[in-house]
Amino acid sequence: MPISGSNEAHVAVLAFPFGTHAAPLLSLVCRLAAGAPDVRFSFLNTAKSNDKVFSRIKVGDHANITPCNVSDGIPQGHIFSCNPLESVMLFIEAMPENFKDGVEEAVAKSGMKITCLLTDAFFWFAGDMAAEMGVPWVALWTAAPFSISVHLNTDVIRRTLIGETENADQTLEFIPGMPAVNAEDLPEGIVHGDLESPFSRMLHSMGQTIPRAAAIALNSFEEIDPIITDYLKSKLKPLLNVGPFNLSSPPASFSDENGCIPWLDKHRASSVAYLCFGTILTPPLEELMALAEALESKNVPFLWSLRENSRLHLPEEFLTRTRNLGKVVPWSPQLQVLEHSSVGVFVTHAGWNSVLESIAGGVPMICRPFFADQPLNSRFIEDIWKIGVSVEGGVFTKFGTMKALDQILGSEEGKRGRDNIKILKQAAANAVESDGSSTKNFRTLLELVTACN
Repeated sequence: MPISGSNEAHVAVLAFPFGTHAAPLLSLVCRLAAGAPDVRFSFLNTAKSNDKVFSRIKVGDHANITPCNVSDGIPQGHIFSCNPLESVMLFIEAMPENFKDGVEEAVAKSGMKITCLLTDAFFWFAGDMAAEMGVPWVALWTAAPFSISVHLNTDVIRRTLIGETENADQTLEFIPGMPAVNAEDLPEGIVHGDLESPFSRMLHSMGQTIPRAAAIALNSFEEIDPIITDYLKSKLKPLLNVGPFNLSSPPASFSDENGCIPWLDKHRASSVAYLCFGTILTPPLEELMALAEALESKNVPFLWSLRENSRLHLPEEFLTRTRNLGKVVPWSPQLQVLEHSSVGVFVTHAGWNSVLESIAGGVPMICRPFFADQPLNSRFIEDIWKIGVSVEGGVFTKFGTMKALDQILGSEEGKRGRDNIKILKQAAANAVESDGSSTKNFRTLLELVTACN
């Protein structure tokens, strides 16, 4: 089939198939596709991840988006070790050839040349790919604005901190907007951990190459941190905050098969603790037990979204004793839960999507970060925005959790946190209005991504 002329746009979208990366990218693509129905979008991702993320949308509503499967890098007959990151490492080793093959296949099947590369920001090689194709490279950063600042400054941070005998408490005051951030808050691979692992090298390369992109889109809004926003705008041009996605592209409907909303309706305002640690993580058994003991001891009504295999670790005696106090479900409609007036605190791992959803709901947080950017998010939540607290010692203990619940639900500090997060909530809502900063940035992004060469 002949390649079409240059007056037809065809965007190749390259997704990172792990964690909460592919879904936000597809959410953005759905919005772009709705704004440009004559533009074709080929969504390149692994078969497993494509099956998952496309199952959440009505494909018929997005006829100009085509899922395209690329190799996951797993050799045929491969036997996995106990390393939970093995599949990630195999995928990284398969890049960029798997995506080059996928682009060639998308072009061959559609008969349309690629006019833009829209990728997860992780893909440092996309700049070279786009240059070889003679098209613009647009990257989406799915995490917080300050975390991309860390990766942009990895070499500066290493020169400043590595070699210090005790650098855990040293702050990043030499980076604008980061005077309260400590070295220990940084993601693994910056100054601690294996700096030469495939994942660490990928992020380091990304920080070095991302300024080459024609634009950087962020799942955030400019007003969340003006100092960080202004700094990034001086380094990345254009920088386009086009979120929060949960507000700019809210789901048309939601499922509540576990009856969470009717249960919340029975409770007074700001009294319920909502607990959820995302789709990947579950606290260790001893921390689950400490959480349960703290909730029961404080007599705090709770809604706990906990996967079935983890729920098995909760003692039946606890579930029986608290059947009138709490509700444990395998899944909850988190956006709607956090918007409910009865929810007074969100106990979370501080993943960026969860943070944005908590801000949109106006609910202060108790943070128990695990890895990646979560400690950094927690630092901003507690010490910069002052919209929540981190658990004492970084892990759930009975008394540390009770203390955190008291801070948020029953103290002046908690009241100030609720007031602060309401300010951010309003700023986020304003950003996605028709004349808001994120909406204006989206129009710029749409024009750039869908323009023909």
